[in-house]
Amino acid sequence: MKRILLVEPGYKNKYPPLGLMKIASFHKRTKNSVHFVKGCNRELRDKGWDEIYITTLFSFYWRQTVETIKFYGRAPDSPAIFVGGILASLMADDLEKETGIRPISGLLNVEGKLGIPGDAEIDSGVPDYDILDDIDYEYPITDGYFTYSTRGCIRKCKFCAVSTLEPSFVEYLPISDLIDAIDQRFGSKKDLILLDNNVLASPKFDVIIDEIKQAGFEKGAKLGKRMRTVDFNQGLDARLLTNHKMSRLAELPMRPVRIAFDDIRMEKNYSEKIKLAAKHDFHRLSNYVLFNFHNDTPEDFYKRLRINVDLNEALGTQIYSFPMKYIPVTAKDRRYIGRYWNWRYIRGVQCILNATHGVVGPKKDFFIKAFGKNVTEFKRIITMPEEYILNRATHEMNGAKDWAEGYRTLRGRQKSLFNDLVLNERAPRAMTGNKAVDEVLTRKNHMKWEGFTPCIA
Repeated sequence: MKRILLVEPGYKNKYPPLGLMKIASFHKRTKNSVHFVKGCNRELRDKGWDEIYITTLFSFYWRQTVETIKFYGRAPDSPAIFVGGILASLMADDLEKETGIRPISGLLNVEGKLGIPGDAEIDSGVPDYDILDDIDYEYPITDGYFTYSTRGCIRKCKFCAVSTLEPSFVEYLPISDLIDAIDQRFGSKKDLILLDNNVLASPKFDVIIDEIKQAGFEKGAKLGKRMRTVDFNQGLDARLLTNHKMSRLAELPMRPVRIAFDDIRMEKNYSEKIKLAAKHDFHRLSNYVLFNFHNDTPEDFYKRLRINVDLNEALGTQIYSFPMKYIPVTAKDRRYIGRYWNWRYIRGVQCILNATHGVVGPKKDFFIKAFGKNVTEFKRIITMPEEYILNRATHEMNGAKDWAEGYRTLRGRQKSLFNDLVLNERAPRAMTGNKAVDEVLTRKNHMKWEGFTPCIA
């Protein structure tokens, strides 16, 4: 019997590590001893393991991930260490150079990746929910079946890593047997979380919907007294939504519906599909809004958020926008700034989202208060000192109005001087010698901004 340690770095994340849960089941079938840990734990590390498996997530967790791998690399008796997951697959060479360990790239659906007989079955295996009891960390969502009804995507969007991680589109993966197996081993779960990247692209879409319903997830379904939900968590491709597909989705207890709005050029198609959703009685939507990408501008970002607010007013929907800051899939931190953005604008948006807990609500008055009544006001808000952004109500009569008035009076060369110091510097310290500019700079206080602390994005 082998002693197996499963490790997830200590970053905060919403969902449990599905890959490690499947590896746990694989090893338990062969009677190996399995333990799961989140973060760096010296006492556990030194207990003597035969094999250690470390998962990875996004590339911007690079530092924390590398530290975790090196930490467990110092375990006594030199256990075999396997590193896999998203970051490991996208940045295998960099990770090997930094840690000395060659990562396992891609899915565990090919014989021999781990050098263990039967390892090709891991990806299609039953996740082990029991390992979540090993740790104190509580994932926000655990009472659900986590699975896929398709793999990959027909698109090759430049901001997305799916075409690298799952290069082949698999149009159908049965879910019934998996759900039955989870029920038997761990008890029934309330929700169904489908991690498909583009289920609408599947020619077997109707088969998938029928199977979901047969598995106990038709509209109005309950587990005990609790309403069940289906969540295509990665969102629906608006370009592939048709009246037929929307009518089939309406047969499921979907809450929320997710339709991405990543580009202002999608406005017409996106608005049509939101209207189609409302027609089929989908009124609660939770939509991703990418910003900071190559051609995206602050003006485009504001317009997309405002479109959602206006659609809510016209259709009676509740669209909750979730802005997602674009970061290259191999960036080692969150500092990337797009072509038409700058540090101050990014920081300003992050400060607004900190105050709104990362979500842009459906109410128009709330939106205008947070983001402004038009593009000009929005850009002024995200240029303000962050204390004013975060606590505008507190400072409305205590400096914020005076700052806004001073900022509005800047013209020509004055505005250029101000922008040169504030928009692209994280801690401007120089003074311009221009009285009007310096007055705006020193009020609450651009000159005291220190460093960069990532917020929600």
